Amino acid sequence: MSTSALESEPTDGAAGAPPGASADGPEPIDLAALGEGFVRDPYPFYAELRARGPVHRVRLPEGPVAWLVVGYEEARAALADRRLSKQWANASPALGMESVASGLSMLSTDPPDHTRLRKLVARAFTARRVESLAPRVREIADGLLDGMLRAPGRRADLIDAYAFPLPITVICELLGVPFLDQDAFRAWTATVVGDAPMGEKATARNAATEYLVGLLEHKRREPGEDLVSALLHTADEDGDRLSAEELLGMAWLLLVAGHETTVNLIANGTLALLTHPDQMELLRSDPSLAEGAVEEMLRYDGPVETPTHRFTTEPLEIGGTVIPGGGELVLAVLADADRDPSRFPEPDRFDIRRDARGHLAFGHGVHHCLGAPLARLEGRIAVTALLERLPHLALDAHPAALTWRQGMLIRGPQRLPVRF
Repeated sequence: MSTSALESEPTDGAAGAPPGASADGPEPIDLAALGEGFVRDPYPFYAELRARGPVHRVRLPEGPVAWLVVGYEEARAALADRRLSKQWANASPALGMESVASGLSMLSTDPPDHTRLRKLVARAFTARRVESLAPRVREIADGLLDGMLRAPGRRADLIDAYAFPLPITVICELLGVPFLDQDAFRAWTATVVGDAPMGEKATARNAATEYLVGLLEHKRREPGEDLVSALLHTADEDGDRLSAEELLGMAWLLLVAGHETTVNLIANGTLALLTHPDQMELLRSDPSLAEGAVEEMLRYDGPVETPTHRFTTEPLEIGGTVIPGGGELVLAVLADADRDPSRFPEPDRFDIRRDARGHLAFGHGVHHCLGAPLARLEGRIAVTALLERLPHLALDAHPAALTWRQGMLIRGPQRLPVRF
């Protein structure tokens, strides 16, 4: 990518400020002006930013100004910094933003509230409980692959046929959702996590919220052996329970985050294999490499480009730049952290034998993704089954012709045409 996008940014200091000085002066880099090239392949641009320093002031595609933190060590530290709050009450009104999630969840709270909420939910995602889902995940995968094999001309959009329905089915069964209009819910969540105007995001959020409120009322009347029913009645040793707002927030978080990340793990990971046929054949010939392959997929082109929002509660200095307090928006760029050559040698090389442990695809610190074990399980089974059942799988479009999802949160192609 051309360095012209950076020409307007001052070079004196990481973001145009001398070390130790407040850096609220530089004109922000307009990310929307970078065009489709940035959306399709942001890695060269982030590498250019990293070469200049770890902190940069940008204007996000949806409008607000934010501070991007690039580089592995700096992003990792920012993710664990208690001066960066997840609570929307700490956001500066000048940002012109509001939460697009419903209710109160782990993604919108700080300790000790976050600690309490996570404790009440964590028992549902223990390694043993997640691993017990493996046979059912494989059964769902095989059913979807059976359907693909019946497709006319043996062509399909892998996202519509496989990467989306697999995790949405798993999470719906886990939560006990009796019926979900998957097309409607997919449209709602795509709007909420994309770069749509705030009004459109609010409309989609309200539609999803109405559905979830009805689901919770149904589960109160007719509880079952599912996670939502368990959450409605869960109490810790002190009798602590989730409030109505917390139940709504948790249902929202689990249903949205419970599939979005995995959809794009499967899609991005499969695309990486299809564009690196030597690695695909290596994995097909030795399925025991699947666990490590999923970690490399997460590192190389993970499903989350930047995490959900964090706001400054006081000034903090990163790499010689002081980010002001008062609710400034800070985004640690996970996509760049996992391509930092100081942490991962030859970071732009996709290598399923690489030791990719320590990547930040699921975040770091107290907000590390609670559902990471489930996403890893689904990713491993999905990719293994795909290569096993479709030995002639190939990309049915030039990689440069693929269109990518807009926005800074979720990264993945909108469609992934394949033939088999």
